[in-house]
Amino acid sequence: MNKPEIIIAMDLPNKKAVDNFVDKFPTSESLYLKVGMELYYKEGPTIITYLKEKGHRIFLDLKMHDIPNTVKSAMRQIASLGVDLTNLHAAGGRKMMEAAVEGLNEGTPKGKERPLVIAVTQLTSTSKEVMNGELLIPGEVDDVVESYAKLAKEAGLDGVVCSVHEVRKIHELCGENFIALTPGIRLEGDEAFDQARVATPRYGKEQGSNYLVLGRSITQADDPYEVYKMVQAEIE
Repeated sequence: MNKPEIIIAMDLPNKKAVDNFVDKFPTSESLYLKVGMELYYKEGPTIITYLKEKGHRIFLDLKMHDIPNTVKSAMRQIASLGVDLTNLHAAGGRKMMEAAVEGLNEGTPKGKERPLVIAVTQLTSTSKEVMNGELLIPGEVDDVVESYAKLAKEAGLDGVVCSVHEVRKIHELCGENFIALTPGIRLEGDEAFDQARVATPRYGKEQGSNYLVLGRSITQADDPYEVYKMVQAEIE
């Protein structure tokens, strides 16, 4: 059974909050950090450079969804930042996803590996009722997720963002090396907040998740490093 990597969702308002959080970890601890819209739109690319210089890996979570040329140009810029992983919405279609890979390849400095790129299938806050009634996408959530995953693989992406409950089927359809990154991970007893499809780290490992994204369970803890170690122990 694989050991998934833990990514901490840095859904924090600014650099000061980032420093307050990261300072609670040993300086020798190299973390995998998710920089999302709130933090990136406040601090810009400098927050990426700052965290990379501290030895951390970065998942830049901007969920692009635009015309292919715009996404290609934006991905070219993202690649130049040296992030390790980024994403877009599979709903943008195959041409958009192919353009994203092209942009990343063009923007990656010579001698460096291009960032991994994965597609959001359906947000873990999206229920069947929302998908059918508001987004007007018929069928079951699982079926749509699986269809988007196959499309992402055909477009040359490295994997998808999905809920834990869809991981096994995605690996069956797209192969074990196709990344399944799963947000909505909560510790036993934690609130689900705005997530509709959640699971524990242990369950995520059992299902075959490659990356487990934890946010408030760690960032809002009194001792985040202790919780981080606890999660590591749970998936050992």
